[in-house]
Amino acid sequence: MHPERVKKMKKTKALTLAKAALIAAAYVALTWVSEALGLGFGAIQLRLSEALTILPVFTPAAIPGLLLGCAIANAGSPLGPIDVVAGTTATLLQVLCTRKLRNVKQKNIPFLSLWMPVLFNAVFVGAEIAFLSMQEESFWAVFGSTALSVGIGELLVCGVLALPLYQLIEKRPALKKMIE
Repeated sequence: MHPERVKKMKKTKALTLAKAALIAAAYVALTWVSEALGLGFGAIQLRLSEALTILPVFTPAAIPGLLLGCAIANAGSPLGPIDVVAGTTATLLQVLCTRKLRNVKQKNIPFLSLWMPVLFNAVFVGAEIAFLSMQEESFWAVFGSTALSVGIGELLVCGVLALPLYQLIEKRPALKKMIE
């Protein structure tokens, strides 16, 4: 392989790792800010960090970044290690779907990509909390109410923060190029 090509590949890999690390750090920091406000974990969540779940639309580097960020942030969850596993699994599925659906747009907005965090977090967090409280109440009653409250919180974050973030990035070519 030509030395210049090897050099360019190394630079690209380093840049991708740097982007992933920055996204992970931002996710962790924003989750901890949300938790400081009492909204980071549990049946009612408004994680500011979930606004970053739109980033896989722009760059594949967001996939490992969001996974790592979620795993680190959830390590501090009051729900324990199960939250690392369940939350990171939900994040894996949502970021892969977000990336896959990035070109399905209506009025130049990837609405299906915006729905992935709502869907996966509602189902996974709802199931996780219902599973952890099975001795106390019915699984389905807890799942339904938790999935609904988490889904509403996620919908608010995606609508109020992720959508404007998407539009900001789209309208600023220099910012978009930096993220891509």
